[in-house]
Amino acid sequence: MRLVVASCSARYSGRLNAHLPLATRLLVVKADGSVLLHSDGGSYKPLNWMSPPCTLAVSEPSAEAMAAGVTEVWTVQHQKSDDRLEIDLYEVLHDSAHELGVDPGLVKDGVEAHLQELLAAQILLLGTGHTLVRREYPTAIGPVDILAKDPAGGTVAVEIKRRGDIDGVEQLTRYLELLNRDPHLAPVRGVFAAQEIKPQARVLATDRGIGCLVLDYDTMRGVDDSSTRLF
Repeated sequence: MRLVVASCSARYSGRLNAHLPLATRLLVVKADGSVLLHSDGGSYKPLNWMSPPCTLAVSEPSAEAMAAGVTEVWTVQHQKSDDRLEIDLYEVLHDSAHELGVDPGLVKDGVEAHLQELLAAQILLLGTGHTLVRREYPTAIGPVDILAKDPAGGTVAVEIKRRGDIDGVEQLTRYLELLNRDPHLAPVRGVFAAQEIKPQARVLATDRGIGCLVLDYDTMRGVDDSSTRLF
């Protein structure tokens, strides 16, 4: 990856036309060929960019551009369209290249599959006396995350989300309607479990007789053990 901090202006032409006036920016040239222009703001989103497949060519500025202070011109041409990004560099403040190697990709922590696995192993979070029947209990409209039994032998269907909203409650409602048609399972009670349950979802769940359970992921995986804390 090449990182260049420079005073520059840029012009984009093709499917749209855009212009960036002269300012100091970060230019990123990635190994996949993409070129991105960043300002010191706007979070992760670049001001302008060219996605691969594209080629980068560096050339001398015209006499007129050189007289205006341009030291070199970058032309980034997309290989499958007429899109072109032209960058005029005036003063280069930093220029470095770094070999990053192969990235393993983002590993999400606390995704629904992890929460399901942890809750299945800690099924007593549903209440004393609950037992696990199985994970991913199959139905005609999709698998129920967890099917359990309460101390009285009643069936409990659990839908798990990272962030619980109304759509999740609706999904669990459909499961409950189907499961309650099975005489071997009925009556089936629902529990909506999530790391965060939105107020509207909680109101809807309560109105439909569905219980709500907030999951503390760190505590469930043993990172935050309340028994070891003073407060």
